[in-house]
Amino acid sequence: MRRLSEAELTVLTVLWDGDGFNLGQVVDQLKPITGWSRNTVHTYLTRMEGKGLVIIDRSRDPHRYRAGVSRENCAKNERRNLLEKVYGGAAGDLVAAFLKESKITEEERDALKKLLDEMEV
Repeated sequence: MRRLSEAELTVLTVLWDGDGFNLGQVVDQLKPITGWSRNTVHTYLTRMEGKGLVIIDRSRDPHRYRAGVSRENCAKNERRNLLEKVYGGAAGDLVAAFLKESKITEEERDALKKLLDEMEV
């Protein structure tokens, strides 16, 4: 999967929160966030369908729109892109950077230790 634009991610975030929306519902969700008109939202949805990011059910009237990709797959792809782009694929460097800049609880630390032990790193 290619990297998502901010606009595509915004549209998908709305679609992930339900099991299919009509155009008006998508517009109502996006308008306060983006200020986009109905035509702009429709254009994004149609273009995203061509990329496999949105599924449009045209058998219903009004048409129903839903995400064509899962939130989990998109998150995995974004993590992979960040890891390659910023850390040259070095997962340890990425984790170390996050841990240096963030406080974690004792429970989180124990969970990380357990994960590393299970991975036999």
